[in-house]
Amino acid sequence: MMIENKKKPNPIDIHVGSRIRLRRTMLGMSQEKLGESLGITFQQIQKYEKGTNRVGASRLQQISEILQVPVSFLFDGGPSGATNSEGFSEGSSPAKASNSRPEGQMLPREAYMVNLPRAIAAKVRFMVMAETM
Repeated sequence: MMIENKKKPNPIDIHVGSRIRLRRTMLGMSQEKLGESLGITFQQIQKYEKGTNRVGASRLQQISEILQVPVSFLFDGGPSGATNSEGFSEGSSPAKASNSRPEGQMLPREAYMVNLPRAIAAKVRFMVMAETM
């Protein structure tokens, strides 16, 4: 009888990888392009996105800069009850707290869930305002 010694990926690594993939696809960026920007192969990006390989801290910082999101975006909503940069736990909604800020009054909740850049957020705000008129 053969015993398999394959180690399963950590759920946090899987989550971070899925967030990298989510943001990369939102930007219309290929694995090749992201890998090129980081100086690594697209195969390595595949392994990060599957959670097979763990992403180191400095690499996380580089990826967040290339994908134009804070590092916390890559962990938001992940397992273990981790909190994001604004102190929200996994189960709480950053959209509700964000709507207390003036720029968040007219934005739909989904805009906060993907950390849209300000220019896109302004466009969404305009579109929402136009629909209500």
